[in-house]
Amino acid sequence: METKLNSKIILVTFMIGAFFAILNETLLNIALTELMTVFSIEAPTVQWMATGFMLVMGVLMPISALLIQWFTTRQMFIGVMTIFLIGTTIAACAINFPMLLVGRMVQAVGTGLLIPVIMNALLLIYRPEVRGKIMGTFGLVIMFAPALGPTLSGVIVDLLGWRWLFIIVIPFALFSIIFAWKFLQNVGEITRPKVDVLSIILSSIGIGGIVYGFSSAGEDPEGFASRTILIIIGVGLLSLVLFVLRQLKLEEPLLDVRVFKYNNYTRGVIIFVIVIMAMFASEIVMPMYLQGPLGYSAKLTGLLLLPGAILNGLMSPVMGTLFDKFGPRKLIIPGTLVLVGVMIFFSNISESVPIWSFVLVYIALMISISAIMMPSQTNALNELPKKLYPHGTAIANTLQPISGALGVSVFVSIMSHGEKTYLEGETGPITEQVASDAMTLGVHHAYWFALALCCIAFIVALFINKSIAPDYDEK
Repeated sequence: METKLNSKIILVTFMIGAFFAILNETLLNIALTELMTVFSIEAPTVQWMATGFMLVMGVLMPISALLIQWFTTRQMFIGVMTIFLIGTTIAACAINFPMLLVGRMVQAVGTGLLIPVIMNALLLIYRPEVRGKIMGTFGLVIMFAPALGPTLSGVIVDLLGWRWLFIIVIPFALFSIIFAWKFLQNVGEITRPKVDVLSIILSSIGIGGIVYGFSSAGEDPEGFASRTILIIIGVGLLSLVLFVLRQLKLEEPLLDVRVFKYNNYTRGVIIFVIVIMAMFASEIVMPMYLQGPLGYSAKLTGLLLLPGAILNGLMSPVMGTLFDKFGPRKLIIPGTLVLVGVMIFFSNISESVPIWSFVLVYIALMISISAIMMPSQTNALNELPKKLYPHGTAIANTLQPISGALGVSVFVSIMSHGEKTYLEGETGPITEQVASDAMTLGVHHAYWFALALCCIAFIVALFINKSIAPDYDEK
């Protein structure tokens, strides 16, 4: 009974800390326009508040596997939440944009290390047969917090001003640290593996180059035709290849890529990456289309997307429970099939589509994502032996910002290329209707590519089986 009670307290501790750290990822998005005015900066500069955050998270996540094996659960959780609190305080007190950006980057350090620490601990605490429910409950935080961010941000900025986006988080972060100090227990063993500095350098350059390169490609007028962008991505890819080759030679790798020898882990990660790309891209492309050809305001667009985002979070624990009961196939296969149907709808969208049908299809998209993401990730991690938990969680979490940056840049580039091609073929004047038709075609092209990816995810899902943890000790 004591163990069960402690497990619940640990989960509550994790959820409190994670909610406000992850909420912070999207909390600032709507405030970017105001920050441009307040600090007299341009869009490419203020965009670093989002791009830089994702970049720091991506670079730090591979190192999380090493840190988890060097420090206790309490040390890691309290440490990263303290770093997050320091960053939040710096941002709240910012007197200029550089100070605000520094605070934001320090926040990213805490957020980037937090999720792998929590996921690794949950794998160690809970038996494989209940992990779906637990991961689903944690998934409620991961999905619901970013969905709530933009809406909450708009209210706070309008009523109190941008500083309160940080001030309001401070007491909750502080509470999380005090709560963890009193109740959080250590799980797992400290092995203190050898620190390979070259691996850290290669992973930082590799992941940093890829995330920065793809993020910048979406903002650069030349896109992937920019020589600078191609060089950055090329250096990143080369560094990542060298990093992987080095990990295969080391007795104690920084990130053990041998996790990909486990079939369900590999299949789960492939599906996870595709779904992340589709989700991130839809959250960028669809609002652009709603505010463009369909002519809706930013506020109304946010409200139209909100039901799907909320249901995505609320369904996560339900899908986790169903995963424990029925296994992965009965969730992931129908989920990817629905995803294919949604992409077919979006690839044929037009100004004549009733808005209620769009809302329903977007809800279907977000529910299908909740049926796929946590079950595929949990099933993937379930197949690994305990010693590979830190590496499996670190790799999965590292791929999230990479997939997000890749999805956004590729989808936006495809959409922009389709739009540009249509306009170049026009011989008459570029009227508002012609511009709308051009964007519609661009959106169609982007979702044709998304449809191809989702078909791959569906095929991979057909080969997924229920994982059995090889060395889990129920004691």
